[in-house]
Amino acid sequence: MKIAATYENGNIFQHFGRTETFKVYEVEDGKIVSSQVIGSNGIGHGALAGLLADQDIKVLICGGLGGGALNALNEAGIEVCAGASGSADEAVEAYLRGELVDSGANCDHHHHGGEDHECCGHHHEEEDHECCGGHGEGGGCCGRHREPEMEGRNVGKNVKVHYRGTFDDGTQFDSSYDRGEPLAFVCGAGMMIRGFDKAVADMEVGQVVDVHLMPEEAYGQADPEAVFTIEIAQLPGSENLEVGQRVYLRNMMGQPFPVTVTAKDDTNITLDANHEMAGKELNFRIELVEVE
Repeated sequence: MKIAATYENGNIFQHFGRTETFKVYEVEDGKIVSSQVIGSNGIGHGALAGLLADQDIKVLICGGLGGGALNALNEAGIEVCAGASGSADEAVEAYLRGELVDSGANCDHHHHGGEDHECCGHHHEEEDHECCGGHGEGGGCCGRHREPEMEGRNVGKNVKVHYRGTFDDGTQFDSSYDRGEPLAFVCGAGMMIRGFDKAVADMEVGQVVDVHLMPEEAYGQADPEAVFTIEIAQLPGSENLEVGQRVYLRNMMGQPFPVTVTAKDDTNITLDANHEMAGKELNFRIELVEVE
């Protein structure tokens, strides 16, 4: 049996329709025997059910999803366990033990005033690091779906790497070594941030490299125009949010996007739509484990 989890940086990604990568687990006799990370290829939630069905997925574990997506998954014969958060690996283990509770469709998409935002569930920032991938993408460096043009012996091949990511002050923000499992992805397919992809493109199996990435090779510079303040009255439910939390909104086109609460008073709330790693220089030690 195959179980898929919406996935980013080792955690359950919290919005099914915006999922850029899934972690797929092969299960036998109630135990995980293997896993791999696959990309969604940027398709919308209406086609994600078909993608998972094509992968012979029987169970999907996710954070938030709407009724339409739930119906599409059910029609595809996929059991859904929504409302999960935190570590994807732990969520799957909990499901196999019968301890994971399904919240059902949990994304109400309420409209909120003149800004045309829709709140779509929220979770604490500390549960949603996005190491080179989101939320911040155990996996780490997943998820921007860019189209990097690069050359190298490994471009277009399935690779597995171990890596450790740190900020310039030495603080570790992610590590596949700590999870005990290498990260699998297709090199050069846009599943990774560009600098990470480029580092792996011409490595040899067994080689270890240290790379320092400027923001342009990672998540770009922070855009001050992506920080905005609105009245709490225009965003029902925002009165319960705290500084540092993440919340998913919908824009005028109905597209979900994550923001971080950066300030709040009795009347207004300030939200930052920049990626959590925007403007940061990142360091990686990468070990190429396998090339298929």
